Amino acid sequence: MQTRGYRSDISGESRTGPTLKIALIAAPFISVPPADYGGTELFVAHLAEGLQSAGVETVVYANGESTVSTKCRSIYARSEWPTKSVEKAWLRELNHESWAVHDAATYCDIIHVQSAQAAMLSRFVKQTVVLTLHGPHELGLSEVYAFYPDVYYVCISDAQCKQEAMPRMRTIHHGIDLNQYRLVKQKQQYLSFIGRIAPIKGTHLAIEVAKRTGIPLKIAGEVQPVNREYFERKIKPELDGSLVEYIGPANLEVKNELLGNSMAMLFPIQWNEPFGLVMVEAMACGTPVLAMPGGSVQEVVRDGISGHTCRSLRQMVKRARDMNFDPVAIRHYVAENFSIERMVSAYIELYKDAIAHSNLREAA
Repeated sequence: MQTRGYRSDISGESRTGPTLKIALIAAPFISVPPADYGGTELFVAHLAEGLQSAGVETVVYANGESTVSTKCRSIYARSEWPTKSVEKAWLRELNHESWAVHDAATYCDIIHVQSAQAAMLSRFVKQTVVLTLHGPHELGLSEVYAFYPDVYYVCISDAQCKQEAMPRMRTIHHGIDLNQYRLVKQKQQYLSFIGRIAPIKGTHLAIEVAKRTGIPLKIAGEVQPVNREYFERKIKPELDGSLVEYIGPANLEVKNELLGNSMAMLFPIQWNEPFGLVMVEAMACGTPVLAMPGGSVQEVVRDGISGHTCRSLRQMVKRARDMNFDPVAIRHYVAENFSIERMVSAYIELYKDAIAHSNLREAA
């Protein structure tokens, strides 16, 4: 087990009042923060470091390759992504999360998890459990959540919340560290796409926009085994290194370069996106987002200010041909609506509400 950058002497009063002790439990497959792919792990890193800056004692449970600057505990030394076996992965995650919940229950006030199976372990601890819902609505998961009405559920968009019915539920949008993203005012003449190379992400539609406009497209993202056939059949034949270029997975530096210089990022999703953190990352670089509607898109993209929601491929093509955005105004929009400080403040309010409710229940 590993420990990094932890201020073990935090005690007493802080900017949040009496010091809270929060456990953030991530899956063991991807480091926190991720080297490239890993939206949930990036969220955990941002939240953990933001909480620590606000005076909240925080420990992250992840794998041993994690570099988050809080206390970090692990029983698995290395990342393993993509996973090679569904059965092995399920056992690895259950082993990691059951150990993490048991360990956190010895000293934390709140146990904040990221998966349904971890939330199920709330039966065995007295602490309040918070679950952030990172994935799309699934009937089977919602049926499971109904067995755990004492868990506090966090939706990452109002659109996601509208699909659920748990009693203790609120929306908290993701936030990012603007200091990690460079504002680029002078854009280059190309479009960008970052995300999983998958049908639901609409990579093939981004290529179609490039073909119809003649504007070069640079694609970054991971090709997971389940989508290998899609990549080979629909994407690879279009890669000519000129109009359409694939540059592989993108770490933070690649994201800054690719998104910052891009005249627009395409987000032609074909599903109800729970949040879409990459939209905020693009906007943090002063780059507008052209997106298809679905899930959170209209909560994240301010039409005419930080991009456009396009109702059709034809409309996306038209918008790509006629770009007129102020990069400084786009970044300001992100600072006002999707900062780490805003996200952290909302989570601290949730943690305090949960503890106050627990205290009232115990006193009754």
